[in-house]
Order: sequence, then C-alpha cells, then structure tokens
Amino acid sequence: MGLESEMKLPVINFSEENLKPGTSGWASAFKDVRRALEEHGCFEAKFDKLPGQLHDAVFATAEELFQLPTEVKMRNTSDMPFFGYFGQYKTVPLYESLAIDHPTSLDGTQRFTNLMWPAGNDRFRESAQRYSEVVAELHRTVMRMLFESYGVGNCYDYYIKITRYLLRYLRYSEPKMGESNAGLLPHTDKTFLSILHQGDISGLQVQLKDGQWVAPPPSPTSFVVMAGDALMAWSNDRIPSCNHQVIMKEKGIRYSLGMFTFMDGIIHILEEVGDETHPIKYKSFHHFELLQFMNSNLKTNPNMCFIKAFCGV
Repeated sequence: MGLESEMKLPVINFSEENLKPGTSGWASAFKDVRRALEEHGCFEAKFDKLPGQLHDAVFATAEELFQLPTEVKMRNTSDMPFFGYFGQYKTVPLYESLAIDHPTSLDGTQRFTNLMWPAGNDRFRESAQRYSEVVAELHRTVMRMLFESYGVGNCYDYYIKITRYLLRYLRYSEPKMGESNAGLLPHTDKTFLSILHQGDISGLQVQLKDGQWVAPPPSPTSFVVMAGDALMAWSNDRIPSCNHQVIMKEKGIRYSLGMFTFMDGIIHILEEVGDETHPIKYKSFHHFELLQFMNSNLKTNPNMCFIKAFCGV
C-alpha cells in the first residue's frame, strides 16, 4: 500500500521527570513500549535529554566527516560484517555511511577519529561520544521496560552487559534529474534494537502491520526506535522486525544517525516468551554468528529470511 500521510507512529514520552522504575508512570510506559513494538515493530520516542548544542554539533561534524575523500572514508573497515564503510553501490547510489564501533567509549571514538583525521579532531570525537552516551541512556530505558513487560526483568543486566553499540553516520545525496529517489531499499535490521535520529531533512519511512508506509517527521527531540531481527527471535515472533526504507523527496543532502545494538554473546530464547498459542520458534544463538551467516549467504540467497534459516526451530 502507499504512504498515508495521516498515519502516525505511536509516540512514547521518555522525557517525564517521574519516569522511574516502580512508579505508575513507568508501569504505564512499559506497557506502551511493548504494545507499540508488538503492533508495529517500532515507535517514536520523545527524549529531550539531547542538548541543542550537542545536536547541532553532531550533525555539523557529520557533514564534515562525509566531505573527506572517499579513500579516507574507506579506511573504516572491520573484521565484523556490516560494521564498516558503506557506499558507492549502484543499487543505492544516493547512500553512504560510516560506523564507529564502541562509540560510548573514549577508545572507540578516538580510534575512529584518528583513522579519519590523523592530526586529530577533538570536536568530532567529543560530540560523537557525548551523543552516543545520551542515546545509550534511551536504549537502556527501553530495554529495561521491554524486559519487565515480559516478566523477565532479571535478565536485563545480562543483556545490557553484552550489548555492543555501533553508531552509524548516514548521508543521502539529493537525486539528480531522472535518478531514482530511493535512498535505501526496504529492509529489516539484523540488530536487537535500532534507534534512528533524523536531521533536518525527512526521508525515513517505516511500514506498519497493515502494509502502510509512515514517514515520521524529523525533530531534535525525536528518535525512531525499531526492532531488529534478533529481537524478533528473542520475542518468539511476538515483536516483528521493522521494515523500513529511505525515500528522498525533499531538496538537499540528508544526514541522519543510527545507534545499532548487537549482543556480544548468546541471545537466549526464554520459556517465558512461549506458551500453548505461541510455541517456541527459535533456538538460542550467538548474535555475531548470525551476522557471519548472513554475510556468507547474502550474494547467493539475497531473499532468504536469515534469522529463521539460522536459528529457526
């Protein structure tokens, strides 16, 4: 179905001062988180803890990052599949991105900064790390609410301990005359959770359960939280992974940021997520082994449902 402009994502406010575990506001919010993820695989999070100055700095340095020569940006490599530079693809010529592994740590942001700017760039490094710390706080809150909503709050500490963050800077060129406006083709992420933050130019579209595409508007205090394939498996298909794309309809270059979370360890499929009407559909699995499996089969079987092929029962 086509894009319906009047449709909107569920909006959950994480800026409330009294949003603390054990309060009525917390209990109400974690029900909303679970309901939104189970119904749509995503929601819009209102989160005002990102200072305006930091918001402006991280997007200004994103523009500076992409102005570097292509051969410099291609230094962004990784032994981990999908953790490095993306760009120069014929299928999505408007799209380019770079990624910082362990962005909440000084070592992670410093390593990436030195790779791009051997002479140093403190403004970039500081804004990347501070931004990542803010978004990681939102991620931890969502995770805790989600786990408590399923009655497995005792597992929260384990999953936060093995969480590995990847901050990705994304750039989409304005399409030229006669060029497709597809910035990124429809897909689901292989993450546990993805948190996207748009700049001034819109373009992100997410597909709801009924097939309609919704375009959440950019806002300095809005983040789109999306379930990835790993969360879909962990929830025993109660939560669908969010199908999304980028369509460039506005003039100008589009910048956005994505905080992607992976589990550096075993994702356990718990008995609590199954019952007589929801029999267990997956086996416990190592998240990074899923990425390796996908990387090995992507060219020969691009339409495979990798998560079900890898660990489906």
